[in-house]
Amino acid sequence: MKANFLIFFSLIAFVSCAQRTWDSLPTLPDHYRKRTEVFNKETVVKGKVLFLGNSITEGGNWKRLLKDSSIINRGISGDVTFGILQRLDDIIKRKPSKIFLLIGINDISKNIPDEVIIENLFTIVSKIHSGTPSTKIFVQSILPTNNSFEHFSKNYDKNDHVITINTQLKKYADRMKYTYVDLYAEFLDKENRLDAKYASDGLHLNAAGYQQWITILKGLKYL
Repeated sequence: MKANFLIFFSLIAFVSCAQRTWDSLPTLPDHYRKRTEVFNKETVVKGKVLFLGNSITEGGNWKRLLKDSSIINRGISGDVTFGILQRLDDIIKRKPSKIFLLIGINDISKNIPDEVIIENLFTIVSKIHSGTPSTKIFVQSILPTNNSFEHFSKNYDKNDHVITINTQLKKYADRMKYTYVDLYAEFLDKENRLDAKYASDGLHLNAAGYQQWITILKGLKYL
């Protein structure tokens, strides 16, 4: 087991050195800048529950869903793992009691290698552990997608990459000291796609989808 772990991280280190061009991603959307400007102006309140991710997280009305006005939503539409890394200081200084992280599908859509996405996810976890050791980290699986929707982008029709990354996130949860949350399996239909009853399109969730998400987290007693 130890040997496999070292081999895996050696591979990540190799990919990291070979793919430094991925560190210079095209400029993130203007929405990213606007959201981070708002975040940086907010009063720092410590010890709260924080949801961190992309548009799927941003679209959740977590305060209403959880009946808790102190919930912090740090979702940004279009964000990728590199974007999360750039804005971790704002997260860490708030010393959340819990962080629920869901990120990666936009990286996949941009054809960033799976190994690089995994490396970034593990780096995010490590930096959170280092900056705010008492925070409980919940790394949620990347959700499935559904290409049957009319306006679904082919850029997101890459379920094999989703499965690969989720498998590694589950495998290394204990070693990296986070709790892995398997949302993926709970959102599948009989054809192994994002269940249409939970989807507003082939990627994003509707109200029923967010309620399902909360039901899963509460059922596991993570909230």
